[in-house]
Amino acid sequence: MHISYKPLWHTLIERNMRKEDLRLAAGLTTNMIANMGKGKHISMETLTKICETLNCGILDVIELEQDEISK
Repeated sequence: MHISYKPLWHTLIERNMRKEDLRLAAGLTTNMIANMGKGKHISMETLTKICETLNCGILDVIELEQDEISK
């Protein structure tokens, strides 16, 4: 299993926000945004900042996805 940030991207679209808007509002670095875009892990502290900034729950930011099994 791996973490997906698809819910975050959908939340931003629903709120008519860009990644840059989130970065500035939450005080995130460009590297944090880039890492999320690549599906890399970020800290719980960063996830908390995002949830507080967007006034949303963790499931509006991340979800667990099943890894595909290659044959």
